[in-house]
Amino acid sequence: MRVFITGGTGLIGSAVVAELLGHGHTVLALARSEASAEAAATAGAEVIRGGLADLDTLRAGATQADGVIHLAFSNDFSSAEAVANAVAEETAAQETLGETLLGSDRPFVTVSGTPWIPGRASTESDPTSTEGPVGGRGRAVDAVLGLTTRGVRSTAIRLPRTVHNNGDGGFAGLLTAIARRTGVSGYPGDGTQRWPAVHALDAAVLFRLALEQAPAGTAWHAVDDEGDQVRDIAEVIGRRLGLPVEAVPAENFGPLGAIFAADQPSTSTHTRQALGWEPKHPSLLEDLANIQP
Repeated sequence: MRVFITGGTGLIGSAVVAELLGHGHTVLALARSEASAEAAATAGAEVIRGGLADLDTLRAGATQADGVIHLAFSNDFSSAEAVANAVAEETAAQETLGETLLGSDRPFVTVSGTPWIPGRASTESDPTSTEGPVGGRGRAVDAVLGLTTRGVRSTAIRLPRTVHNNGDGGFAGLLTAIARRTGVSGYPGDGTQRWPAVHALDAAVLFRLALEQAPAGTAWHAVDDEGDQVRDIAEVIGRRLGLPVEAVPAENFGPLGAIFAADQPSTSTHTRQALGWEPKHPSLLEDLANIQP
């Protein structure tokens, strides 16, 4: 299958590209910068130059492909306005990709986060989260899944709060970056809130499985660790960086503070049973031991 991918040179996307190529697919990767283009080409992908806001380029990429995987997202969380702009850009991109695939029965694999369900771990049958700072992403994904009635085999991979590789990535990676900047490995609240996690190489396998076989309109959970306590995450970070570990106000984490403070465990029982997905790589707390001082 010839697959058009956005975000193919990021921490998750590079793993997905390698997984696809390793299983006989060919890849056309969107690349905004020269560095990204070089990275994609070195990995073995064909390159189409452009960014997520270049809608004509997205149409061209999707037109040339047998299937689409969307991963790109601006990681600017510096302000609420920056997050809103990133969500708006991604929404327009997904609308464009979906429109290009109408009536083709080609697969369109998009991405969202595992939902927050009060009092219990979320499952694949729970609705996508559509409220909060990044609620617009959930609404955009729901629209993509709605394309199943218009001839698109659309599916969604719900990623946990941390997708990691070699000690970096996701919310845990943000905690590490904040700790380096502030000199304190901080956590909001009492630190007992739980974040699910998955290794990027395991997540990549699930993206491939969804592309190849997932039924239209379905959502899948790329979850290995159902919920590590944030205090435990901060303690590993503090130990690796030689920094004190302390509770800090949620406001210290900017527009993501409310999300950081929430208890958000999640399961993947149905995903494992239905698609035969089985994570094999290190857990988050094990992988964080790769953080370098």
